Amino acid sequence: MGRARGEERSVHGVVLLLPGGTAHSVRRRSPRAAAAVLPLARRLARAGRGDSLVTHVVHYRFHGWNGAAAHTARDAEWAVDEVVRRYGDVPVCLLGTDVGARAALHAAGHPAVTAVLALAPWLPGAPAEAGNAGDAGNARTAGGPPGDATRPAPAEEEPIDQLAGRQVLFVHGTDDVRTDPELSFRLAERAKRRDPGVCRFEVHSDGHTLSQHRSEVAALAEDFVLGTLGDRPFSRPLTDAFAAPPPLGLRMPLAAGFGRSLRG
Repeated sequence: MGRARGEERSVHGVVLLLPGGTAHSVRRRSPRAAAAVLPLARRLARAGRGDSLVTHVVHYRFHGWNGAAAHTARDAEWAVDEVVRRYGDVPVCLLGTDVGARAALHAAGHPAVTAVLALAPWLPGAPAEAGNAGDAGNARTAGGPPGDATRPAPAEEEPIDQLAGRQVLFVHGTDDVRTDPELSFRLAERAKRRDPGVCRFEVHSDGHTLSQHRSEVAALAEDFVLGTLGDRPFSRPLTDAFAAPPPLGLRMPLAAGFGRSLRG
């Protein structure tokens, strides 16, 4: 894990940030992908100082998901174990982007995990290459040739049992051409049928990196983290999203300017 951000003397909650990656690669981790989530790690550490929250960026052994090996998910599970070793019995929020979001969803079954935030998750069936914007040259398509051992399972086979009892937030840009937003909707819908603690926000007209509404996405992430790990109430939009039945609670629009009036 990367170095801790936040107050380490009395930790009451930990956010593990899981960067993007590629569908298949045994290359070492991408410093660029890790750097992309650093601003959010710093923001959450600052915002959660009063709640004794700490953030860590997870550095993968390999840059790829790598089929059945699911290396990034295994690294996420290791990181949660490491949190327990370092800090004891504290709640953990897994916050992933792209391939890291899929890793977060898969690792959610760890007993210490209470919340998952999946930003533009890469899921089986994505129409374009997996990986964040900086990794396009190294990515392979999410499918692969018939019989390829690295080919992901169909989206319908993505596990959801491990999400039970967790609060789960999906965020996806409607114009994402790298990871299909409809796949995250379908997964959220399946999970919502099993457990009410699931919601999903759509960022209209934004793409894979959610860069056009970066501040709103960061504010939503802060709202979610402080509400799940800290002693803070959710904002009204997030409360409504969790309470609304499908499909309303899974197609909540992230309003422009979200966060400007939250918590002063």
